[in-house]
Amino acid sequence: MDFLQSLHITQTNPGVSTGKSPITAKGPAIESYSPVDGKLIGVVQSADRANYDAVVAKAREAFLQWRMWPAPKRGEVVRQIGEALRRYKEPLGKLVSYEMGKSLQEGYGEVQEMIDICDFAVGLSRQLHGLTMHSERPAHRMYEQWHPLGIVGIISAFNFPVAVWSWNAMIAWVCGDVCVWKPSEKTPLCAVACQHIVADVFAANNVPEGVSGLIVGGREVGEWLAADPRIPLVSATGSTRMGKAVASAVGARLGRALLELGGNNAIIISKHADLDIAIRGSLFGAVGTAGQRCTTTRRLIIHDEVYDTVKQKLVAAYKQLRIGNPLDEHNHVGPLIDKDAVQLYLSAIDQCKKEGGKFIVEGGVLSGQGYESGCYVKPCIAEVRPDMAIVQHETFAPILYLMKYKTLQEAIAIQNGVPQGLSSAIMTLNLREAEEFLSAAGSDCGIANVNIGTSGAEIGGAFGGEKETGGGRESGSDAWKSYMRRQTNTINYSTQLPLAQGIQFEV
Repeated sequence: MDFLQSLHITQTNPGVSTGKSPITAKGPAIESYSPVDGKLIGVVQSADRANYDAVVAKAREAFLQWRMWPAPKRGEVVRQIGEALRRYKEPLGKLVSYEMGKSLQEGYGEVQEMIDICDFAVGLSRQLHGLTMHSERPAHRMYEQWHPLGIVGIISAFNFPVAVWSWNAMIAWVCGDVCVWKPSEKTPLCAVACQHIVADVFAANNVPEGVSGLIVGGREVGEWLAADPRIPLVSATGSTRMGKAVASAVGARLGRALLELGGNNAIIISKHADLDIAIRGSLFGAVGTAGQRCTTTRRLIIHDEVYDTVKQKLVAAYKQLRIGNPLDEHNHVGPLIDKDAVQLYLSAIDQCKKEGGKFIVEGGVLSGQGYESGCYVKPCIAEVRPDMAIVQHETFAPILYLMKYKTLQEAIAIQNGVPQGLSSAIMTLNLREAEEFLSAAGSDCGIANVNIGTSGAEIGGAFGGEKETGGGRESGSDAWKSYMRRQTNTINYSTQLPLAQGIQFEV
């Protein structure tokens, strides 16, 4: 495939790199099969412990130099990465689609997110500002400043195989940090391609080797990162189970953990909603990326006066969905990432039925021509009760749960009544309902939207959630502060030295 060649992806690829050149990887080979057609795309040689230590050691060396580069100069390097990504948008977007299974437009959109975060980071490189404060002491001045933190360990997930890395890396780099990236072993070739793109830009700008480290491997690499005292910040995206393990290991050494974990996102559809907007937002949120976004819409909480209407409209909309090869832009829904994900999907359907859920759009695995990989499933809809156990959990698949409500307070309670707290939305034209949903008594999620669905977060806002979602924030707003250390400074420009609490100390 031409797009693989243009990204320098070969049959066998090194999975360990310090940014300028690959390191001979000595871990087991990881085979990357496409969920699109079940074919082998390529092989990536993973890291062993010696490879890991070599990358981290080089990152420590690089940090000592990189932190001294002026932030705007670091921003210029990131600007050039953005330009390189523009040139590689088509092949990289195709690789994302082919290796992960999301639609081609979503693949292109993910690369566009990378470009956008580069643009954001360039501006940020001139705005890493602190505060100046009045001192209680005469002829003294206080201020605070932000310094580079060190090595940022990045653990990313398969569903956004390149964007999540860029959200972390671009911000970390303009902040003066260096990065060591452990991508999902389910999408290693996307990571290798990104490293190739960045390496060319770094070489052209004489960026110290080690600023961008890549370590492909399994769970053990994540465990090494989490336990490593040389890495002050670990940013981890993935399941709640994984996040708890990372948080425990990082916390035990008093490091920092930035966690972006599971979501169980709901849309409240009011009787005052614009139903056309509500249906479109719910449909895209539920079936986009085959239900494999952390911001995927899992639950619809619908006012009982419009419940039947919404149900009918959804069933009709689901009948129009085209499931198939995501590189064909006529299709709406691609495959799940692998057969393990298919089994989790089937198990969730089975459990839902055992608990009394009624499916109004049936699920199932597709077979035959075009579905040879065994990873294509039918998006489905079930009517449920909010207290059912299956509804409390995130299933990374296109299963949508419908439930009724009578009062807004009841709807908010249902919305908040799950362990996760990432994204939420209300569809209403009633100002009082919208404002109550956004108030302190409303949604308990990190993202709360009005008349827009749960997915499709913009890079300009801080992205993340509460409760079992982890509490971390990436991307926009002041999320950059997570990647730096704060220092408070006091300057005495007088001829006196007033001591604390008025103590007199004669010498």
